[in-house]
Amino acid sequence: MKNDATAARSVWPIIMRRELAAFFSGPVAYIVTGLFLAFSGFLFFSTFFLVNRAELRNFFSVLPILFAFFIPAITMRLFSEESRSGSLETLMTLPVSDADAVIGKFLAAFVFSVGMLVPTLAYVATAAVLGKPEAGPIVGGYLGAAFLAACFSSIGVFASSVTKNQIVAFFVAFAACIVLALVDRFLVFLPGTLAGPFEYFSASYHFESISRGILDTRDLLYFLSVTAFFLCCSVKSCEKRRAA
Repeated sequence: MKNDATAARSVWPIIMRRELAAFFSGPVAYIVTGLFLAFSGFLFFSTFFLVNRAELRNFFSVLPILFAFFIPAITMRLFSEESRSGSLETLMTLPVSDADAVIGKFLAAFVFSVGMLVPTLAYVATAAVLGKPEAGPIVGGYLGAAFLAACFSSIGVFASSVTKNQIVAFFVAFAACIVLALVDRFLVFLPGTLAGPFEYFSASYHFESISRGILDTRDLLYFLSVTAFFLCCSVKSCEKRRAA
C-alpha cells in the first residue's frame, strides 16, 4: 500500500518530463524561443542605441506583453492536442489524478517559460560590461518574471483544458493574459475611487513593483492566488471531462 501511495505521488514529475520532451520534439519550442529572443533582444539593444543607457528597464517593462503572447503559444497544446487526438481520454483512464495531470503540465510550461529567460542573461552581461546597472532591479526583474510566468502558464493550462482547438486555446489565454498585462494602462480613464481596486488586478503593476527590487507580500500573494485559482479551475475542467 505504501509503494502504491508513493507511486501516486510521483506521477506529476513523469508528466512534467514527458511534456518537456514533447516541447522539444517539434519545431514549435524552437520557433517560440527564437521569436521571443528576437523581440526581447531588439527591445533591449534599442536602449543602447536609441537611449544610450546600459540597463534592462526597457526589457522588463515590456516583458508582461511579450509573455502574454508567447506563453499561450507554449501552453495551447497541453490539453487541447491530447483532447483532439483522443489520448487525453486514455490518460484519464490511467491511475492518474486530475491534479497530477494539471500540475505536471503546468510545471512543464513554467519551466520552459523560465528557460526562455536564461539566454537573456547575456543582456545582463552586456549591461555590466558597458555600464554599471543596479543589481537589485535586475534580480527583482527576473524574480518577478518567474512569478509572471507561473501566473500566465496557469492561465494557458486552463484555456487548453476547456477546448479541443489549439488556436482557440491560444486566443482565450492570450486575451486573459493581455488584459492582466494592460489593465493598468487604462486606469487614467477611471475615477480615483475605482482606479485603486482595478490596479490591484493588473499583473504588470505587481510585476513592476517586484522588478524595482521591492518584495511586497501583496505582490507575491497576487501571483500565488491567480496561479492557484486557474490551476484549480483546470482541475475542475478535467474532472468534468472525466465525468462526461
